[in-house]
Amino acid sequence: MDDRKAEQGKVTGKTKELVLIALMAALICVMGPLSVPIPVSPVPISLGTLAIYFSIYVLGMKRSTASCVIYLLIGFVGLPVFSGFTSGPAKLLGPTGGYLIGYIVLTLICGVFIDKWRGRILPAFAGMIIGTLVFYGLGTAWLAYQGHMSFGSALAAGVLPFIPGDLAKIIVVLLIGPQVCKRLRKAGLLQS
Repeated sequence: MDDRKAEQGKVTGKTKELVLIALMAALICVMGPLSVPIPVSPVPISLGTLAIYFSIYVLGMKRSTASCVIYLLIGFVGLPVFSGFTSGPAKLLGPTGGYLIGYIVLTLICGVFIDKWRGRILPAFAGMIIGTLVFYGLGTAWLAYQGHMSFGSALAAGVLPFIPGDLAKIIVVLLIGPQVCKRLRKAGLLQS
């Protein structure tokens, strides 16, 4: 009897984990298309990064990376979940595709810090900054290559206009994230 309860507990725990991953992927899919084009850049201001940061903070590295990959696959197959309600392989391989693929690296780097120092704001902030810098580097390199631009020009177009907004997104997540995690734990939906 105890073995059956333990097995049911494992299934329930796995089910909850899968539901959280799917919910975060859905959140990214809803927020990702919400974007504002800016005249100085081929890269729009998007709420997708806010959803990614939030996913990382709440789910940690493995689960947020899974959510991110699901989001990218959904967009790849043609559902309009990328900025400006776009989708498809051409978007991932186009000038801004490096930023989309960079989301995976962002989740991995930030997630390491979140997992290692769960609940500590300064390490989480540092991890998000380091992850964002690497994310910027990957996206900028791809933008420069695809857009036939110098790295400096791509940096000016694809990073500099976004630094204040991304910093604000990180701060919002660090303020709201702990409360969301606390409520998810209280509801029995989040273990760590």
